[in-house]
Amino acid sequence: MINSSDQRPSARAGALAEDLRSLVGKLKRRLREQAGPDDLTPSQVSILLRLEKDGPATVSSLARSEKMRPQSMSAAVAALLAAGLVSGAPDPGDGRQTILSLTKACREWIRVGRAARQDWLSRTISARLSAREQDELAAAVELLKRLVDD
Repeated sequence: MINSSDQRPSARAGALAEDLRSLVGKLKRRLREQAGPDDLTPSQVSILLRLEKDGPATVSSLARSEKMRPQSMSAAVAALLAAGLVSGAPDPGDGRQTILSLTKACREWIRVGRAARQDWLSRTISARLSAREQDELAAAVELLKRLVDD
């Protein structure tokens, strides 16, 4: 809760923020474990998710979006190209640039990974939480949405 006089978070809000940050990190790690091992760096995963969300892009536009140096982005993209997760085609508007897209294999890899994480989380919720606790979790999820919605 924010104190109206000084706009600083209360001690309780600070403690909740710390617990939530820690818990979300642990949940992310557990979900990553469910998709199986992969040798992608967090930056490479971020690039793939950016291409999935925003569509085809050039190395320079990806570098700007991901706040990376173009040289670092080029190295990350080269590894993704070598792994067959992205493909490149000449930019019709500027033949000096390459437009990068997700491959069909990458889209399937993303789909399978998400399904595995969804399945694990659904099974874990069903196995560990009572119906009442699942209702409480649903209410908590709505509160968490309010924290991140613009």
